[in-house]
Amino acid sequence: MMKEILKDASERMDKSLETLRDELSKIRTGKATTALLDGVKVDYYGTPTPINQMANVSVLDAHTLSVQPWDKSALNSIDKAIMAADLGLNPSNDGNIIRVPIPALNEERRRDFVKLVKRFGEETKVAVRNVRRDANEHLKKAEKEDHVSEDARIKAEKEVQEMTDKHVARVDELLKLKEAEIMEV
Repeated sequence: MMKEILKDASERMDKSLETLRDELSKIRTGKATTALLDGVKVDYYGTPTPINQMANVSVLDAHTLSVQPWDKSALNSIDKAIMAADLGLNPSNDGNIIRVPIPALNEERRRDFVKLVKRFGEETKVAVRNVRRDANEHLKKAEKEDHVSEDARIKAEKEVQEMTDKHVARVDELLKLKEAEIMEV
């Protein structure tokens, strides 16, 4: 029973970290990365479709993405969707391929992104702590129902706390890396 509670808590904390990684990958740092367009949906025959499911998205150079749709009739829809996504990107369409230049970030925009990164980090830490609270509640409930001894519960709560500390440290590490990447000129 305790192993199940600990395993569930660990998996949920790992999912919180994965979500943070996904969110951080979508934040623009002045370098071209295909993850920038992951959240962009194109109205394709009435269905909102992710760009990466209807086109080949690749990095041409450090400051340019290329989007090559498999269906040429979708070029204008993709162009409009990138503009409407409010990413600060201005794609150029040459009839075959869409080039998306990634503009350099100014100091104010970099600071805004750092604030956003910190907010994501704080939300992830709260999620990890909520998992800890849930796990501890399950452990106390298991003790009350005589499935677990008090000593075993205390030992398991320590393990949950260590797990929480490890995940919070990992969040801080990810935030520090992303912050350095954003502030790099």
